[in-house]
Amino acid sequence: MKSIRVGVDLAKSVFQIHGVDRSETPVWRRKLNRAEWLKVLLEKIEPGCEIGMEACGGAHHWARQLQAKGFTVRLIAPQFVKPYVKSNKNDANDAEAICEAMSRRHMRFVAVKNVEQQDIQAVHRIRAELTKQRTAKANQIRGLIAEYGLVAPKELLHLRRALPCWLEDAENGLTERFRRLLNGLWGDLRVLDERMTELDREIAVIAQKDPVAKRLQQLRGVGPITATALVAAVGNGEQFANGRQMSAAFGLTPRQHSSGGKERLLGISKRGDAYLRVLLIHGARSVLRNSKDQDDRLSQWATRLAARSHPNVAVVAMANKTARMAWAMLKNGTDYQPAIVTS
Repeated sequence: MKSIRVGVDLAKSVFQIHGVDRSETPVWRRKLNRAEWLKVLLEKIEPGCEIGMEACGGAHHWARQLQAKGFTVRLIAPQFVKPYVKSNKNDANDAEAICEAMSRRHMRFVAVKNVEQQDIQAVHRIRAELTKQRTAKANQIRGLIAEYGLVAPKELLHLRRALPCWLEDAENGLTERFRRLLNGLWGDLRVLDERMTELDREIAVIAQKDPVAKRLQQLRGVGPITATALVAAVGNGEQFANGRQMSAAFGLTPRQHSSGGKERLLGISKRGDAYLRVLLIHGARSVLRNSKDQDDRLSQWATRLAARSHPNVAVVAMANKTARMAWAMLKNGTDYQPAIVTS
């Protein structure tokens, strides 16, 4: 029988296949190794067959390979596949669940990233990890130096200035051994700073050369980092029907707990892309801080919002609005038009 839909459970070495025909009857179940799975799949299925996979490690690579052969590929977020897993979790049940989930009429799919998007995303992920390592290194220095009666300043900038002073002060009670250790930690911190600077330069170059990222920087509160992160994460935004859907994907919309016809909206959901949510919120803080000194429509809206709302509520609302405007610019390929901003 002809398969019209195939679910593929990806893994490092073993790939589980589950195909169904037009009557939704399973017609193909097979476990294949990494070296042969794509060749066997292409020999077995016919043009017009849809192929579904979880949006996990390697999924975008395989999706591009299959798209190049003319097949329609559906990537599904793992949390949307899980409800369709029957009984115990195993490769066969996972592949069947993927095949079932992709048949749902209103299923949300993940857009396939191109190589350029994945390159940009890799830069951001490395930078985010280095940020964590630098914070951890600074906290380690603070904790160790406190044992010798020295209090480290809170800001990283002040900590950098304090380190050489501690090392040069011969009367602060530090032993020779600990001075050597502290000097090594200072060296580690400088290396992390240098790596961060290199990646910031890389992002700046990307933001300058990429026309979409360049347009997004017209938005208030959106700089090279946020603009390139948006390009890497959502591309042209076609996977979202409107700006609210993209904002919801970043966790910037209210979480709902309604029942019996009673609407109850809670705080923001904090679902989806936490990295982009943080960037948008930090940018929104900057917009609100400077809005009182400007008279454009967006600044007037932000000023009124800040006057009647809690500061955190105002910041999230501004981030939500920025995400929606970014979607409109991505989807329509237009520049930022401050005159038509809804106030």
